[in-house]
Amino acid sequence: MEFERPQIVRPPSEWASYFLPLTRGCSNTTCTFCAWHGSRLRVRKLEEVKAEIDALAVLVRHGIYSSAVGGLTQYWDGKKFFLQDADALVYPYPKLVEILQHLKEKFPGFERVACYATPRDILRRTRDELKMLRNLGLGIFYTGLESGSDSVLQRVRKRVNSSEMIEAGRKAREAGIQLSVSLILGLAGAAASEEHAIQTARVLSAIDPEYAAALTITLVPGTPLHQEWSEGNFQPPTPFQSLEELKTLVEQLDLTNCFFSSAHAVNYLNIRGRLPQDKARLVRELDAVLDKRDPALLRPEFLRRL
Repeated sequence: MEFERPQIVRPPSEWASYFLPLTRGCSNTTCTFCAWHGSRLRVRKLEEVKAEIDALAVLVRHGIYSSAVGGLTQYWDGKKFFLQDADALVYPYPKLVEILQHLKEKFPGFERVACYATPRDILRRTRDELKMLRNLGLGIFYTGLESGSDSVLQRVRKRVNSSEMIEAGRKAREAGIQLSVSLILGLAGAAASEEHAIQTARVLSAIDPEYAAALTITLVPGTPLHQEWSEGNFQPPTPFQSLEELKTLVEQLDLTNCFFSSAHAVNYLNIRGRLPQDKARLVRELDAVLDKRDPALLRPEFLRRL
């Protein structure tokens, strides 16, 4: 079956990267909250990936990459690459090594390669394999923790537990690969909000990543979690309950040097800072909004988007 180029779904910080698809979809399609639920993973042929790299190198050599077909290089800074799709690390290891080697050959001055990586795929790689990927330029994994609560992880069918999350995160860091870890506010529902925040802070602190991002639950039509909600079996926190959850999380975090952000467009309120240095300021910012309980201080629901 012919490989269909995926839509660009990327971390906000990768806006200036070139998006190079290795896969379409995700290897873990059971997560009840995710738009990829029930989808089928597609793997692109190695020759096709290398041909795209070659074509891009020709465009750069002739100084015309800014007008490439489809706008793929419209914002590219010429230095960074992002390997698509939701789970590029699942790509067969020897072929992934060959792709990174080809990138280094064609773009010897590139700054960094990044990709999404599920904890299960990190665990599948040995430390030596991860170090090899790092040496070839794969500098950061974006991975979804979602929750540190084992009961929540089981309920949303993440297929890993909190101990495995910690093991995967530490394994990547020991290989010299930076981590940007995302979590989902409200994923446990309103009733278990505080426990979700406390356990998520526990696991995130144990991983101690360079970057962490809080997202707020968005119910995606067609997913099992949306169905639970429509049947009255899942009640997400209110916007201000979500901010209380975020405050508890920040208060509980014990990190060495992590840039923490809730700046994604799906969130009701943007906070950002370096932890532990900025913890007190972030808590004050949250308290200021929670004390007033003024909806005008929050991002309107119609502007929240994945």
